[in-house]
Amino acid sequence: MAKRLTCDVVVVGAGMVGAACALYAARAGLDVTVVDRGPVAGGTTGAGEGNLLVSDKEPGPELDLALLSARLWARLAEETGEAIEYEAKGGVVVASTPRTLTVLEEFASGQRAAGVTAEPVDADRLAELEPHLAPGLAGGVHYPQDAQVMPALAAAHLVRASGARLCTGRTVTGVLRGTGGAVLGVRTDRGDIHAPAVVNAAGTWGGEVAALAGVRLPVLPRRGFVLVTEPLPRLIRHKVYAADYVADVASDSAALRTSPVVEGTAAGPVLIGASRERVGFDRSFSLPAVRALAAGAVGLFPFLRRVRALRTYAGFRPYLPDHLPAIGPDPRAPGLYHACGHEGAGIGLATGTGRLLAQVLGGQATELDLTPFRPERFEEDGGNTP
Repeated sequence: MAKRLTCDVVVVGAGMVGAACALYAARAGLDVTVVDRGPVAGGTTGAGEGNLLVSDKEPGPELDLALLSARLWARLAEETGEAIEYEAKGGVVVASTPRTLTVLEEFASGQRAAGVTAEPVDADRLAELEPHLAPGLAGGVHYPQDAQVMPALAAAHLVRASGARLCTGRTVTGVLRGTGGAVLGVRTDRGDIHAPAVVNAAGTWGGEVAALAGVRLPVLPRRGFVLVTEPLPRLIRHKVYAADYVADVASDSAALRTSPVVEGTAAGPVLIGASRERVGFDRSFSLPAVRALAAGAVGLFPFLRRVRALRTYAGFRPYLPDHLPAIGPDPRAPGLYHACGHEGAGIGLATGTGRLLAQVLGGQATELDLTPFRPERFEEDGGNTP
């Protein structure tokens, strides 16, 4: 007979967002259980690059969340030392033409007004930041607040540091509801877990978990590939990407879109992205996508033409139609809380998301207004959102 568990909060999902929710809820004094059908970081987190970015976000609620999260990541790095491979490397966004540079500088000006450190870089100074960049670029912007972690290590560390009960290899098959509709916990293939609060941190599968509770959350998968090179000396100092990457992030297109994003890692390999396309949960290798990634990377760093690519991997970003995550309580199912739909920014936004949810769970005022992230906002479109 399956053992019945009881706790204060069940977090569904052991990726980075779920791990951060567990950590901050536990620090708020709550008894937490984390449940996932796979291992820790077995989904989108394990297929990510570990980016903690403010540079790609326009002023607004997501940037506010990114700035909060960046501060929290820096504090966690002080606590953990090298355990999460936190690297405050900074980012450099480059423009290939004067027109693109003008658009980039206008974007950066708005970010500065919102609290981002964004330093214009003239064309002749780009080589000081990145000596191996292609010549002839028009200029760029340096973002010293951008950072990186090793995602699988960081997620595992946050779960461990939380002291939460971890139930991996355990599939949630239902959300328990009382006669008045209040959430009472979750049903799994290995027994029920009773709790007055359930946090949906299931990432790309957040819509499926929401449906188990009888509510709609239109999370869609957006596939992306990462190309991994052979280990190299540290030839790329920052996260470097082309200015059109920001437009690709904001795009609603289902078709393949690629823009070069290149960065070195502490272990040596260079990571090359970024591609985006909506193809469902199709993990098939895409030669056009990977060729575009390689060509874009060589365009930024010509020396990569002589470097071997060892492997590529794919992941699915949890995409919501308005490009904002769902964070906070769901009034349609009292006791259900959402922390999903962060698209490609979940690792960077995880700490702020976890902190805000812990404040809600503890009955405290939140540091940021959660109204833009309210999970029921999609009901306002009349049910026509894809």
